Amino acid sequence: MRTIAVARILMPKSFVRLSAGREDMSEEMQALCFLCGANSIFYGEKLLTTANPEAEQDKQLFARLGLKTLQPATKAA
Repeated sequence: MRTIAVARILMPKSFVRLSAGREDMSEEMQALCFLCGANSIFYGEKLLTTANPEAEQDKQLFARLGLKTLQPATKAA
């Protein structure tokens, strides 16, 4: 969590993403990571060889934490 907080301070415009291993993190730990400055996750079934939490589970967590998702950016033609 300190690493996340330092990354947020040093790179305020960057995406600080939680990635592999979130499946093993409690919801409370993930919430603390977001409070420390994480503002992005990998979303979907699997990261190469590591499972991700189910999409519905992420949606429920975000709802409980009051987090809003950004819409994907669209490329200009």
